Amino acid sequence: MKTITIGLKGLVLAAGCLALLSCNPIENTTQSSTMLIIENMTGLAQDGTKANYLESDVITIDVNGNASVYEDPAIVTFGAKLLNPSSTLGPSQYNDILVNRYVVHYIRADGRNREGVDVPYSFEGSLSTLVKVDSSTEVSFVIVRAAAKLEPPLLNLASGRGEGEIQVTAQVDFYGHDMMNNNVHATGYLAIYFADWVDR
Repeated sequence: MKTITIGLKGLVLAAGCLALLSCNPIENTTQSSTMLIIENMTGLAQDGTKANYLESDVITIDVNGNASVYEDPAIVTFGAKLLNPSSTLGPSQYNDILVNRYVVHYIRADGRNREGVDVPYSFEGSLSTLVKVDSSTEVSFVIVRAAAKLEPPLLNLASGRGEGEIQVTAQVDFYGHDMMNNNVHATGYLAIYFADWVDR
């Protein structure tokens, strides 16, 4: 009887190990058979070239001395992959993903993250981008609102006031669904340097 008890425990333990090995953490958070991937996210340097960061000018002075504020765009490249690429059926249009909204949060490395005091307020934006399985799709979106430059702490950087420069990491959460209406989600990050940059 003792030998049988040990055998059953061994079987239960083995089954548990197999279950752990077969689990996919992504599958635990979605019913979709497709995974949304952020392949790249870029911003612009002050010279207008594409960069793996963003230099955000908090105020722009034109040749006539007029001050203006502008939104800052970023570009994200999406990809979509099947969770089970060995499926004999292969992908169909039902596996494609529609990305329809995003949320931006700003994070400072020094832990000072009070919105409207240390970092700009988080915000939500809309998209309507179709990402086909096994292909890449590039789309631009607003990562810094013009309104954020009219509020602290970015307002305090204008004309050399405040800290001079604020460095943050923008965490961007993208949300959407596949064509079977199963929710998907992916997160990307971009370094942003806020300052009153010299206008060219």
